[in-house]
Amino acid sequence: MELLNYATNIVVNQTASEVFNAINNVSAWWHGEITGSSNKLNDEFAYKMKDIHYSNQKVIELVPNKKIVWLVNYSKLNFTNNKTEWTGTEIMFEIMEVENKTKVCFIHVGLVPKFECYGGCSNGWKMLIEQSLYNLITTGKGVEVFK
Repeated sequence: MELLNYATNIVVNQTASEVFNAINNVSAWWHGEITGSSNKLNDEFAYKMKDIHYSNQKVIELVPNKKIVWLVNYSKLNFTNNKTEWTGTEIMFEIMEVENKTKVCFIHVGLVPKFECYGGCSNGWKMLIEQSLYNLITTGKGVEVFK
């Protein structure tokens, strides 16, 4: 049996362009300390959540209004035995128009159930995508999901 990558979807009434711009506004929906940029190909940004999680992402694919892919080129998860579980994984957003709405298919390629962090990380992604990013797209303001 093949292990599946973590994935979730959201559907909004906003345009693909609005969705694309919201995703690229990382600090507005991915809460923690964000440094760097994610607006163009080969940009890099770092994410830090207290002393729990640090990762550095590089934009490796950027197709306006269609697709965004970040390569996690370094990670340090202080709540797992293997601190670098995310290193080498890819965070992907596919944007498509479906019946006059915009659908975002989110996949963390490489975040699979055999990872020690899978339960906590998949739950974190679910809240970030389905609550914070969704709210940013639909209301203009992301929500704090990690308190």
